[in-house]
Amino acid sequence: MKSKIHRHKSSSIFTICKKIFFAVVIFSTLFIQKTFAQDNQSQPSQLLTSYYGIKDALTAGNADAASASATAFLKAINSVDSKVIAQDKLAALQKDAGAIEQMKDIKHQREHFAGLSANMLAVAKSAKLSAQPVYALYCPMKKSYWLSSDRTVKNPYFGSAMLSCGSITETLNQ
Repeated sequence: MKSKIHRHKSSSIFTICKKIFFAVVIFSTLFIQKTFAQDNQSQPSQLLTSYYGIKDALTAGNADAASASATAFLKAINSVDSKVIAQDKLAALQKDAGAIEQMKDIKHQREHFAGLSANMLAVAKSAKLSAQPVYALYCPMKKSYWLSSDRTVKNPYFGSAMLSCGSITETLNQ
């Protein structure tokens, strides 16, 4: 009789332990998936923030700040998952940002910024980079686009020489 009671208690304890184990596994899986999803969402926004740093430095005519911001942009690229943004797009962004980082001449940095902006616009159209609106602006003198978080036109291609040259062509993330 004791052995039947002992076996019954052992099997019920085993059943309870199995249920607790499965509950912990399910909870852990859900928590990890949510954490990865949040990390993947922050990666593109870091990329956009770094891009805005380059744009703002070029608008101000500061080649050193543009180079430093390009370095931050390159670090952000390295943290982006290729499932979020395609590898070929990341490679194109890396090429343009690398040139801006290496150049110390504002004119050459602005030339490479046109390519960086064209590629960022393509990325912004294919992946949500921000919860906030992203404005695509166009400079008719340079025949190039750039992205901004602000509706105010501040042209990074000509800086103070033609600060208000350009117009908003598209609003993304609305």
